[in-house]
Amino acid sequence: MGLGELGREAVAALRAHNLRSFLTLLGIIIGVGTLVGVVSVITGLNAYVRERVIQLSPDVYVVQKFGIIQGRDEFMAALKRRDIDWNDYEKLRSTLERAETVAADATSTSVVKRRHHRLPDVNVHGTTANYGALMRLDIEAGRFFTPGEEEAGRAVAVIGWDIRDELFGPLDPIGREFLIGAESFRVIGLVAQQGRTLGQSQDNQVWIPAQTYRRTFGSRRSIDIVVKARGGVAGLEASVDEVRGVLRALRHTSFNAPDPFGIVTVDRLQELWGQISGATIILSLLIASVSLGVGGIVIMNIMLVAVVERTREIGVRLSLGARKRDIRRQFLLEAALLALGGGVAGVLLGAGAAFGVEGVLNFPARVTPAIVLTGLALSIGVGLAAGYWPARSASNLPVVDALRTE
Repeated sequence: MGLGELGREAVAALRAHNLRSFLTLLGIIIGVGTLVGVVSVITGLNAYVRERVIQLSPDVYVVQKFGIIQGRDEFMAALKRRDIDWNDYEKLRSTLERAETVAADATSTSVVKRRHHRLPDVNVHGTTANYGALMRLDIEAGRFFTPGEEEAGRAVAVIGWDIRDELFGPLDPIGREFLIGAESFRVIGLVAQQGRTLGQSQDNQVWIPAQTYRRTFGSRRSIDIVVKARGGVAGLEASVDEVRGVLRALRHTSFNAPDPFGIVTVDRLQELWGQISGATIILSLLIASVSLGVGGIVIMNIMLVAVVERTREIGVRLSLGARKRDIRRQFLLEAALLALGGGVAGVLLGAGAAFGVEGVLNFPARVTPAIVLTGLALSIGVGLAAGYWPARSASNLPVVDALRTE
C-alpha cells in the first residue's frame, strides 16, 4: 500500500468516530496549548526586556542602596544599609579615574496639575544633566535640561507621554507651565511614548534638575548613581572595582564584609531575567509534559480498542496480500494524524491565549515559527510513541484468528 492510500484509510477510520477522536485529543490540546502560550509570552517578554526594559548600555552601570534583591534575607540586610546620598555622588564624580561620566538620579512620587487637570502618583526624577544621554531617553520634542539649568536649579521639566496627554491634550506642551505638587515648572522636553512594562506605564514620569529636586523634595532619600565606564565594555570591570573601593572606604567597610550597596549591570539584569524566564519555561514544560503524557496514554488506549474493533478488517487485509508493515504503518499513521490534529488545535489555542494576554495585560507575546513547529513536532512524537504498541499488536494478529472474529 502506498502512503497516499494509507493516509486515506487512516483519515476515513478517524472520521468514523469524530466525537471519540476529539475527546481523545483533549490532553494533547491542553499540553501543546500550554507550551505554546507560555513560551510565546516568555519569548515576547525576552525581546521586550532586551529592547525596552534594560535601557542601560553595556558599559553603563548603576550604584544603588538595594541593587538586585533575590530573597527576603537580602532585602532585610539591604534595609540596614546607609543611604547613598549626594555627598557620595560628589565624591565619586571628583575621584573616579576609570569613569567617563557620572550621573545621579533621585525619585519621588507626586501629583502633577494644570488648571482642572490632575494626575496622581507620578514618578518625579531629580537628575543631573547628563542622565538623559546615559539612560538613552528618546526625546521626541524639545530637549533635556542643560548643566547650567541643573546647577542653577531652574524650574524646568521633561515630561512623559501620560503627563502630556492628561494635562495638555492636543496642545504642544513645550514652553507651557504645570505644577508638581505646589511648585510651577516649565516644560522643555517630551520623551517619546514608551508604553507599558508588565502592566505598569513607563510614560508616567517627569525629569527635573537635581538641584531643583533637592529644593522641592529634600535630600533625605537614597539616590542612584549612574556610571559610564571609561574605555567601553572592556573597562567595565575595572571601573566597577574602582567604585566599590571608593564607596567601601567611605563607609569604612572591613575587607571581609559584603558591599553595603548594590551594583546593577546589564549582564546582571540579563542573568536575573534569564533565571526567571528559564524557571517559567521549565514549569510550563512540566505542566505540558503531564498533559501530553495523559494524552498519549489516551491515544494508546483508543488505538488498542480500535485494534480489537477492527480485528476482522485487519484479517481481511492480511488475507488479500497486505503486509504486516502496511498494517503497522496504517495504525501508526492514524495515531500520528490524531495527535497532529490535537497539536494544531493546541497551537491555535496557545497562540490565541498568548495574544489575549498581550491585549488584556499588555504582556508582549511573540508566536514564532520555531514555537509552532516545536508544538506540532511534540504532538506527532507523542502520537507515534502512543501508537507503536497498538500498531505492532495489529500487525502481529494471526490471519486465521482474525478472520474468525465476528
